[in-house]
Amino acid sequence: MTAEVPHLLHVFSTFVPAGPELRFVNLANAAGTEFQHSILSIDGRDDAAKLLAPELDARIIDPLPRAGTPATVKRLYGLLRGLRPDAVLSYNFGALDAVIAARLAGVRVLHHEDGFNADEAHGYKRRREWLRRAFLPRTQRVIVPSSGLEEIARERWHLPAERLALIPNGIRCADFPQRDGNAALRKGLGISDAAFVVGFVGHLRPIKRADRLLDACAKLVPELDVHVLMLGSGEERERLEQQAASGSLSGRVHFVGHRDDPRPYYAAMDAFALVSDSEQMPVALLEAMACGLPVVATAVGDVRRMLPEIQSPLCRALGPEIVDELVAGLAELAQDTGRRSACGAANRARVRERYDFSGMLEAHRALWRSASRSAV
Repeated sequence: MTAEVPHLLHVFSTFVPAGPELRFVNLANAAGTEFQHSILSIDGRDDAAKLLAPELDARIIDPLPRAGTPATVKRLYGLLRGLRPDAVLSYNFGALDAVIAARLAGVRVLHHEDGFNADEAHGYKRRREWLRRAFLPRTQRVIVPSSGLEEIARERWHLPAERLALIPNGIRCADFPQRDGNAALRKGLGISDAAFVVGFVGHLRPIKRADRLLDACAKLVPELDVHVLMLGSGEERERLEQQAASGSLSGRVHFVGHRDDPRPYYAAMDAFALVSDSEQMPVALLEAMACGLPVVATAVGDVRRMLPEIQSPLCRALGPEIVDELVAGLAELAQDTGRRSACGAANRARVRERYDFSGMLEAHRALWRSASRSAV
């Protein structure tokens, strides 16, 4: 690695192709050789590394044995003393040990918070809140993608405004063409041109509630010819496959796993569903909107703010009737092609106006430079 180029150490709890990890990959690839990157995945998984551009000055650090916070912090401190990075970039609570170690080593920190897992979807863990309050105000910046998280950081973690950076997620809108039905892909999956295809894109973990989408779609059969196109991998896949194999959904749910390029699959969808218990600013939603897809969603995180006004009736608050409300929204879109077209056009315009990749890139690059001792 070249000494004159700022060296950033990125610490993830896991480095799989999911939201924060994919955002970093896209930012690093776009910034090119302006920075050097070392990447530490605490659990040792580094599946997302294959997506890094080959010309990048980047390397994966061997994972450190974990033995509770004090021992882990000590080992991270030793790693920092050896690597001597210009800054540490930590990602979510699972990497908070790196924040503590970096402060002990006198290294500047940019910490990212992207949301909560299932264990904090409906409440906050006291110990985690205490640790965030104790250590996050000592970082150079805490970066959040949503106004909801910005409010939590101010009110619950007691972060002053000057320590917070709100940087909404962004995508390269021009890379996502208008959906066209993708007849060839549908044919390959055994889906007719006349079917109503609902898409899901995300890591298959409990908080994403893909089971909720399957419950809703099952209620639409046999009145409607509904198929579900499910992109993603994760711990929930086997259970979801068992759910999909029984009853009215048998043969109607297509699990295609994670796809580095989801665009052909967005093109085959008629509508996109986001049914999570918790989100902040999901990139998959931006991608679906950029492809001109109408959306049925749970009103979590910044989802309602992201969508245009025409979509509001199809964005429903979590509650005991949420499955039936999703059923009603999907049925409306399935039966009204004009409504689908109007929502899709408004979604596509909203993304191009507010969430282009270039703005996100420049904001992150500026923080990377400012956090680096080599910054000019």
